[in-house]
Amino acid sequence: MAKSALTKGDIIDGFVIGDLVHNGGMARLWSVSKADIDMPLLMKVPRIGEGDDPAAIVSFEMEQMILPKLSGPHVPQFVANGDFAAQPYIVMERISGSSLCPWLEVLPRTDEEVATLGAKIADALDAIHRQSVVHLDLNPSNIVFRDTGEAVLIDYGLACHIHMPDLMAEEFHLPYGTAPYLAPEQVIGRRTDFRSDLFALGVLMYFFATGEQPFGDPESMRGLRRRLWRDPYPPRALRPDIAPALQEVILRCLEVKPDRRYQTAAQIANDLRDLRQVKLTARAEKLHRDPWTEVMRRRFNPEPLGLHKPAVIAGQYADAPIVLVAIDLDNATPERHAMLRLTTQRIVEKSPHARIACLNIQRINRINLDTSLDDAGHNKHVARLVQLKGWAQPIKAPEGAITYHVIEAVSPASAILDFARANKVDHIVMGARDSSTLRSLIGSVAGEVAAEAPCTVTVVRRRYSATPPE
Repeated sequence: MAKSALTKGDIIDGFVIGDLVHNGGMARLWSVSKADIDMPLLMKVPRIGEGDDPAAIVSFEMEQMILPKLSGPHVPQFVANGDFAAQPYIVMERISGSSLCPWLEVLPRTDEEVATLGAKIADALDAIHRQSVVHLDLNPSNIVFRDTGEAVLIDYGLACHIHMPDLMAEEFHLPYGTAPYLAPEQVIGRRTDFRSDLFALGVLMYFFATGEQPFGDPESMRGLRRRLWRDPYPPRALRPDIAPALQEVILRCLEVKPDRRYQTAAQIANDLRDLRQVKLTARAEKLHRDPWTEVMRRRFNPEPLGLHKPAVIAGQYADAPIVLVAIDLDNATPERHAMLRLTTQRIVEKSPHARIACLNIQRINRINLDTSLDDAGHNKHVARLVQLKGWAQPIKAPEGAITYHVIEAVSPASAILDFARANKVDHIVMGARDSSTLRSLIGSVAGEVAAEAPCTVTVVRRRYSATPPE
């Protein structure tokens, strides 16, 4: 079972743990080495101890899915990973160059520095976008540079691969990311638009050009939503010597509607490498924020953001059903598990592009405080995640077609229904209670789900022999 903490000198799958490099809110980074690998390495280990954020587990699963799919000089090279059943980790190349963080010590920066920096980051964004990944957490701490000068984007725990399930969107309905850099569409829950990263790049360039954050550092949803209607001070209002062309680029990136921004990172890089060619508009000469009349109009009569429908909606393959399989890991018999798997397998065979979401509800007390660790000190959420994967292992399905979700809730039926509604589930499959006594005493979860579900519900019941056993 996974350890919540490692120490220097531990050996995990042949990797020798070295110094702790970074102790973050969702994961720790360790320097590691291995006899047969001749390059600097980092091991990322999620925080799964008592009191740690459950999103750390889901975020780590996202990075485990996405990082191996990426390649090129603008991402750290993937080396290996470990499963939650033993020890979750990701080993990747350790970039030997400098990070962007030292730049924060001396702000603002010159136009030339901002343009050069922005172009390098835009190149990196263009590289991952061409590989179907939206980063969604672009900020100075997630950008490092190779000795050869290329910007490298790190930390894909909040990213979205548009051809893979988006577990963060399915399990968490508040925006995750770094508050100053969140695009307006991220604030309202949209995670599949590449142009969200272009907005974040605009925030970063504004910060480095002026020394101020365009939208501050809000700590509430109300503060985050202000960027939907309240424009920032133009950069030249804070630093008059900024070139009009650079302001044009920055403010175009910061447009609320994605359709009004640059449409690709490559376009930004091209303009930043030669500001003389930038087509100037009213943005370039703007010295004041919009008048309150315009702000109020946007506030109370907002224009649609005009988001393009992505080729693949978060967590769903195009033109394929989402099937939610609710699995009781505590009370179901082996026979009922087998029947539930058989039903799921038949769905996969009938709809080979179906998406199967295996869901377990970890029931919690309404009043008493529950601990996230069991008696042996293991994380309960992780243990159930491992059980779910074991349950589904016999099912033959395409890679990436099955995902796993553990949700804490007082009411299992309500949690199943909430998940189904939030994720536009097309079909719920679940087992009935074996005991009629239990059904009469505490009610039927399946019955409540079937009565309230927004989609088809299949209740798998135990087969009984025609003649009673002797």
